Amino acid sequence: MTDALPAAEHLLTVRDFLRHAVSRFRSAGLAFGHGASDAFDEAAFMVLEGLKLPIDTLEPFLDARLLPDERARLAELIEARVTTRKPAAYLLKRAYVQGIPLYVDERVIVPRSFICELLVSDIVGGDDFTIIEDTGSVETVLDLCTGSGAIAILAAEVFENADIDAVDLSPDALEVAKINVAEHGLEGRLSLIEGDLFAPLEGRTYDLILTNPPYVDEVAMEELPEEYRHEPAMALGSGLDGLDIVRRILAEAGAHLNPGGGLLCEIGAGREIIEAEYPDLPFLWLDTEESEGEVFWLAAEALGATASSTIGAVEQD
Repeated sequence: MTDALPAAEHLLTVRDFLRHAVSRFRSAGLAFGHGASDAFDEAAFMVLEGLKLPIDTLEPFLDARLLPDERARLAELIEARVTTRKPAAYLLKRAYVQGIPLYVDERVIVPRSFICELLVSDIVGGDDFTIIEDTGSVETVLDLCTGSGAIAILAAEVFENADIDAVDLSPDALEVAKINVAEHGLEGRLSLIEGDLFAPLEGRTYDLILTNPPYVDEVAMEELPEEYRHEPAMALGSGLDGLDIVRRILAEAGAHLNPGGGLLCEIGAGREIIEAEYPDLPFLWLDTEESEGEVFWLAAEALGATASSTIGAVEQD
């Protein structure tokens, strides 16, 4: 065994490994943000997933004594997280989005879009303020820059009557998405399409377009922590200010939206730039628990579609 041997010999319980992992991660100065926001959350995920336990149920297992092979596996995983600086999701080949398990590896970024939180919030299908009153009325959804397929798979759950197209430029990413589509039994409803944004979608229109495109600016790309450098650069960077692909989406989305639909797009920290550049577009900014002004909604009509709204509850003039 490697340098993880001492931990495997002397740590006996889940609690022991959790404490050990937090100490190792903090002393090593690891960066987080791939599903966990701090050392404790990362440690809990790695220990529970490494033992194939429910990742949201820690308390009942804290004092469980582990078998020798389980101890060895956790010790190796914790040490690998420190020495390789790979995100935990890559080491475990697993990520979760709103409770949905997904296979991930270095061919895709680790899914973490704020759009996923919005899709299961009252902003979609809620009783009060909502962008989509009736989720059952959505019949076609497009997920641009799908990566692992996370947003598309969640959308299939939220919009139970919808057929979904998921597009990505990377054939490697689509191979990962294919694994996840099969794992969730969605081959009949979710189509994976290789291509550059709307290029392979000539003539196709949708009730809803969802997209978490690359949006990291040039300076930020140069300063990324080592953990983020394990992810595909093409899935992160998008020009000098990070908004090159967002501009392309805004230019073309209207031609692919059905009247009454809309575009839900994540752009990171580029709100001021986009609002200044498109003063006539009525962006509706939607916040989540961990984000503010990083996701916008635009009704189809604002992007050039005609006729009155039949899907979205929020009209934008």
